[in-house]
Amino acid sequence: MKSAEVRQEFLNFFEAKAHTILPSAPMVIKDDPTLMFTNAGMNQFKPYFLGNQNSKNNRIANTQKCLRVSGKHNDLEEVGIDTYHHTFFEMLGNWSFGDYFKKEAIEWAWELLTEVYKINPDKIYVTIFEGDPAEKLEKDTEASDFWKSLIPRERVLLGNKKDNFWEMGDQGPCGPCSEIHIDLRSEEEKAKISGADLVNQDHPQVIEVWNLVFIEFNRKANGSLESLPQKHVDTGMGFERLCMVLQGKTSNYDTDVFTPLIKEIE
Repeated sequence: MKSAEVRQEFLNFFEAKAHTILPSAPMVIKDDPTLMFTNAGMNQFKPYFLGNQNSKNNRIANTQKCLRVSGKHNDLEEVGIDTYHHTFFEMLGNWSFGDYFKKEAIEWAWELLTEVYKINPDKIYVTIFEGDPAEKLEKDTEASDFWKSLIPRERVLLGNKKDNFWEMGDQGPCGPCSEIHIDLRSEEEKAKISGADLVNQDHPQVIEVWNLVFIEFNRKANGSLESLPQKHVDTGMGFERLCMVLQGKTSNYDTDVFTPLIKEIE
């Protein structure tokens, strides 16, 4: 599968789920002093999450160019050290603004990865937010139950606030999340140590591919959390990471995944 086909399969899938497909937003953000550059696919939709504007479409999907060279999500220190961080990358995402929530987001992510991209389900691990008493945040048992209807419970793992409570910056929309990790190791390596022990441990072949964020709160300037009037879905899947995962499934894979991105900004 060519990289262009990987991208198009994602867009086709969510278009079939009644999502409107939108173009990538500009890299430099206007009218938002909390961010220097677009660092996630959800940035352009921030007014919808906060309830300051109403979206014409409750379901949206797109592919977004992202730059992480400053602020809360600065990836500069990771580039060249691990095998999967970039400062400039492409993110595939789907959003719901007050429409569907955890059940659909989880079920569709599983369907796309295992039925469309044909990723072996036995290679997949997921995480759910374990809660945080200091912020009076409870364990995400709802997401956990949905995952356990699809995947063996031993591959549904607890994640802490650092890994499983997503915030785009020091202020703004945020919420618990479920990460989807793929174990790309050989069977011999898996026999030595379980993939469950390597999730979020910076292993080069046990990597996070997709993050399903359940936007429920707004982080205020004073650091406190307030509940949003509606609940939303914000997902982000690393395009280059997905291509890396799929690379082992086909011999004619196009490894030049950056070419489309470079052409778009020329």
